[in-house]
Amino acid sequence: MTTETPRWFTSSYSDNGGQCVEVATNLAAPHGIVPVRDSKNVTGPALTVPAAAFSAFVSGVRAGDFGTA
Repeated sequence: MTTETPRWFTSSYSDNGGQCVEVATNLAAPHGIVPVRDSKNVTGPALTVPAAAFSAFVSGVRAGDFGTA
């Protein structure tokens, strides 16, 4: 990833009993990436997503493009 420390957070909408992901958006501007990890396994691996792809995903969620389960 990078030598800069990710600042992890979980969405305030994540109140589902621990089935959450955490993101570190502080690396988006300086490095063009958004790390994503499982909130139950904070020492495990993180998926590094390009910032533009993460932004497109969030826009799609907000627009309801993915439906509901």
